[in-house]
Amino acid sequence: MGNELDFYGNIRTPDVRMLYDMSEVLFDREWLMSAENMELYYMYRNLYRNNSEHELISRHNLRYDITIIPPRMLGREYIKTAGHYHPHVPGTELSYTEVYQVLEGKATYLLQKQEGDMITDVMVYNAKKGDCVLIPPGYGHITINATGEILKMANWVYRDFSSIYGTIKELSGGAYYLLVEGFVKNSQYKDVPPIRFMDVRDYPELGLFAGKDMYELVNDISRLGFLGNPQDYSSVFEKAIAGK
Repeated sequence: MGNELDFYGNIRTPDVRMLYDMSEVLFDREWLMSAENMELYYMYRNLYRNNSEHELISRHNLRYDITIIPPRMLGREYIKTAGHYHPHVPGTELSYTEVYQVLEGKATYLLQKQEGDMITDVMVYNAKKGDCVLIPPGYGHITINATGEILKMANWVYRDFSSIYGTIKELSGGAYYLLVEGFVKNSQYKDVPPIRFMDVRDYPELGLFAGKDMYELVNDISRLGFLGNPQDYSSVFEKAIAGK
């Protein structure tokens, strides 16, 4: 086996995202027609340091994952994740949230909010090692590695739902593609607002600080309550969306 991850002595094998898994969401269709199937990125799900932390994380219905995205061009487009939305929390009008942290390299996070058939907001974060990026309710998200370095990132997420990939697939990707020459709009979308380039920030209310390993929130796990109950953290998300 290859591409194993050593997480505190626990050796884990990945789920692998292949090129042909991504065929619906890529910009460069001409390149794709002649490209051979290949491994694109690696997802290590449900990680934990020891059995007691595994039980604690599971009891709170959470999951800690790591994704590794090697540098690669997909024709004219930088390598990216497939992109997805989250379903609504039962009994609310808000979707589940998520938080990412860059462990190695740099990441470009594209967040887009869809209301009905319209995209009403697009935000882009350029994050470096140690930075955390919060995904507010209602936002689909795509991670892009636009560098020549390996990107290794972690995420905390509520475990009791399945991500929604079909919405982005049906429109051939996100609202924007990132090419060598910069961002270009996806013509499959009717109207797309301009990108808001956001500054990465800390979230002290949630215990999220740049340079502080967010896995350690396992020791203060109530801080992660926003993942399953976003309705209780409206002020935090409002600040995140406003960029304050």
